[in-house]
Amino acid sequence: MKHSFHAALLDLDGTLADTLEDLANATNHALAALGCPTHPADNYRLLVGDGARTLCSRALPVNRQELVDETLRLMREHYEAHRYDRTRLYDGIADLVTSLRERKVRLAVLSNKPDRFTCEMVDRYFAPATFDVVRGQRANVPLKPDPSAALQIAQELDIPPSRWLYLGDTNTDMRTARAAGMFAVGVLWGFRDREELMATGAQTLVSTPGDVLNLL
Repeated sequence: MKHSFHAALLDLDGTLADTLEDLANATNHALAALGCPTHPADNYRLLVGDGARTLCSRALPVNRQELVDETLRLMREHYEAHRYDRTRLYDGIADLVTSLRERKVRLAVLSNKPDRFTCEMVDRYFAPATFDVVRGQRANVPLKPDPSAALQIAQELDIPPSRWLYLGDTNTDMRTARAAGMFAVGVLWGFRDREELMATGAQTLVSTPGDVLNLL
């Protein structure tokens, strides 16, 4: 089914870029430094997505939650130095972004990753001015799935939410999209599975980045 979208709001981790191994390594580094059990990298698929503090809380044993602040500090310190060791864009993402720009679709990135890391990662992997707006976690702005940041971006670009395609890979993204009144598209190449995406509001699923163009 074709839709008339004027803009696309894109998640970063698990949607544009495969960041899982670097996030896992940074968190495991912090856990090991504090004498806590670490986790296989693949387990982090279910731990990430709701901000670094929540990631650290989920990764810690339930009886060691007093270590969240120190885990977060050590995790971010390691991630700062190693965040590009294994991270890469998913196959087909660069072509998708180029095609969307050619079709005059306005583009924005919204992530629960800290704002500086989000902006620096986008700058590293995409040409300048590829995206009209890039936003990560910022002070006094609720994290996704609260729709506030998504609605702020829509207002900033003066495009009503109903004209936005929202592309993401987790329940957090699907809930954000639906709460903001945007069209929720779940990606199957990311961190979570189709069952989670459909159960939390995905209006359609795409198996490859190229499939997104079939929606336009």
